[in-house]
Amino acid sequence: MAKVLSVNVARVRVNPDAPSRSTGIDKVAAPDRVAVRAPGPMRGGLGSGLVGDTIGHTKLHGGDDQAVYAYAREDLDDWETRLSRSLTNGMFGENLTTTDVDVTQARIGERWRVGADGLLLEVSAPRTPCRTFTAFLQIDRWLKTFTAAAKPGAYLRVISPGTVGAGDAITIEHRPDHDVTIELAFRARMSDPSLLPQLLAADALSDELKAYARRRLPTNGTAVARR
Repeated sequence: MAKVLSVNVARVRVNPDAPSRSTGIDKVAAPDRVAVRAPGPMRGGLGSGLVGDTIGHTKLHGGDDQAVYAYAREDLDDWETRLSRSLTNGMFGENLTTTDVDVTQARIGERWRVGADGLLLEVSAPRTPCRTFTAFLQIDRWLKTFTAAAKPGAYLRVISPGTVGAGDAITIEHRPDHDVTIELAFRARMSDPSLLPQLLAADALSDELKAYARRRLPTNGTAVARR
């Protein structure tokens, strides 16, 4: 059964990539149910969608389009094998560690009903890895390795607030009829700009990624590679 294995919130620590700042990437399982609500804009909003969670760098993270971050336990298990190290729930900075949900193939705009307390989430974008992620895990060339695997996990926005706890069922209530998945959006953003035109078929795509795709597309609709 598709469900939440763990709900994870930040254990605030010094950012290993920028010691003058703090980071919320180090997440651990919450002992109780956690309230979830739309946090507002990235800059000037509440940061995370989870009450009690912390976003360290609010110029790049958090806000309505990145309210909740989900990662599949199955993908963490695969990384454990590849990296020959243990990875606890929350270690990739995810708020929800899931099981029996194909997060990588989730479609942009897909809606997840989580638990029985009214929480409804909508898939908005893939996670884009940052330097803090590499510094936290202390894995050489991690950004390149993570990008090549194209299993980034999914950001979700909050459509209806509620609470979430470990063991809550996840029901996919709606799947759009386009084929823009988390994997496709991630590859378009990180490694294959020829895919960028396809992203604009997904109305629910995050504002940041939608704007990025439009900036990179000239009038003939062909994506321009970065130099």
